Amino acid sequence: MTNKLFVAGLSYSATDSALEQHFSQFGKVLSAKVIMDKYTGQGKGFGFVEMSTPEEAKITMDKLNNTQFLERTLVVKEAKPQENRTGGFQRGNDNKQNRW
Repeated sequence: MTNKLFVAGLSYSATDSALEQHFSQFGKVLSAKVIMDKYTGQGKGFGFVEMSTPEEAKITMDKLNNTQFLERTLVVKEAKPQENRTGGFQRGNDNKQNRW
């Protein structure tokens, strides 16, 4: 188990500080981040919390999963490492010359 948790089911109005305060009931929170939509500035409904130890993360996950926070039901799981992304838009191509 790692000390980083994935949190889903967040209210769209949730803030980093509210998330940190809620999770700090069960241990020391190193970081709490609500993922925001870059266009609207509104929360996307999920985020990440990093606890100080894997043991605190496990206790927090067990205590807060499927509980109410800001009138929504939380899903708290162990965060998985982010996978490398491929594809999508890439700027330029070193093998071709610009023709304009």
